[in-house]
Amino acid sequence: MKLVDVQTAIAALPVQGRIAIGANAGEPQILVEELARQASRFGTLEVAEMLSMRWSKALVQPSVFGHIRVNALFIGAAVRAAVQSGDADYTPVFLSEIPALFRPGGTLPLDAALVQVSPPDDHGYCSMGVCVDVMRSAVENARLVIAQINPQMPRTLGNSFLHRSKIHYAVEHSCPLVTLEYHEVDPVQEQIGARVAELVEDGCTLQTGIGGIPDAVLSRLRDRKDLAVHTEMLSDGVMDLIEAGVITGAHKPLWPGKAVTSFVLGSEKLYRFVDNNPMVEMQPSDVTNDPYLIARHPRLVAINSALAIDLTGQVNADSIGTKFYSGIGGQVDFLRGAARSEGGRPIVALPSTAKRGTVSRIVPTLATGAGVVTSRGDVHHVVTEWGRVNLHGLTIRQRARALISIAHPNFRDQLEAEAQRLEFL
Repeated sequence: MKLVDVQTAIAALPVQGRIAIGANAGEPQILVEELARQASRFGTLEVAEMLSMRWSKALVQPSVFGHIRVNALFIGAAVRAAVQSGDADYTPVFLSEIPALFRPGGTLPLDAALVQVSPPDDHGYCSMGVCVDVMRSAVENARLVIAQINPQMPRTLGNSFLHRSKIHYAVEHSCPLVTLEYHEVDPVQEQIGARVAELVEDGCTLQTGIGGIPDAVLSRLRDRKDLAVHTEMLSDGVMDLIEAGVITGAHKPLWPGKAVTSFVLGSEKLYRFVDNNPMVEMQPSDVTNDPYLIARHPRLVAINSALAIDLTGQVNADSIGTKFYSGIGGQVDFLRGAARSEGGRPIVALPSTAKRGTVSRIVPTLATGAGVVTSRGDVHHVVTEWGRVNLHGLTIRQRARALISIAHPNFRDQLEAEAQRLEFL
């Protein structure tokens, strides 16, 4: 590992090729900023990344176009507008399969990886901290590894360690990690959370993500016992249940007693909580999101969201019409894994309406161009604030009836009429 200034580190990158950069709270801030500053010397450099947060916005400005092009493997807010305008790319892929893309023979071989890590310990090991996910594969397969060494990065445990000998250039820079702004759970999310929580029994293993609905679910589980966690993202809500003694992982068949995750995103308190915490086990995305490993957890409850669902059960979760909004992520990985878990419960939870109640999220057919992330064959439990249904094993006619019953009352007559017109009923 050679300690250099940030200008020297970024100058070591090839003028063209492909690099991967850490995302979410593991975004290597100072490296990304310098990458944008040196953009004019590249032509063209592809930047592959997952959930982009704040600093990646510098990589989708007009001044870098023609030199740097972002390839979003999951679209974050920082690059969404550029993807939608055609100034950045989107690769739809299951989260569990992204690490293989970086390996020899994969579609996305890497010239370099940019990561943020903790300072090396007495044995020379840095921790990848809050972002292991697909970056574990990136640092193992890239020809050049450049790291921002940040004393404020938590030292997480599990498959998170990177020896200093594997880092070619390092830049020391201390700065706070990106935090996820907390928003109060609204009444609709509270109602959905209450209905989902009814499906969580003592001893279940949980997978949850970002947003008001997962927060609402977790807040209603304080009376449960011996819950476990096997998820792609660890949040403040999970931390609260661990501290309350609700999540113990006592009966977990894999990594018993551990909360397994691939990345951590939330508050500063959460980052302090995971620091050197033996209960938190970091694993890469091809482990956390492997449907086979997920299925080995009995009574796994997978809670995922959607933008819309049609009356046959097709789930749109990555685009609004033809405009790409987020990504496939881990939804299918976990819904399929939970479906094969003994007593597992795959759940799609969504508000019944959008745009302040003017649009139904339960629709006769998906909008033109809307992507089907989860097929009708993979959908089981669907929850809105108006009810909960299980579509698994139901006919199209039965599915349409069930989904209309949990749509907002203002849209049920319209949905009924459209279902009859389409001959679903």
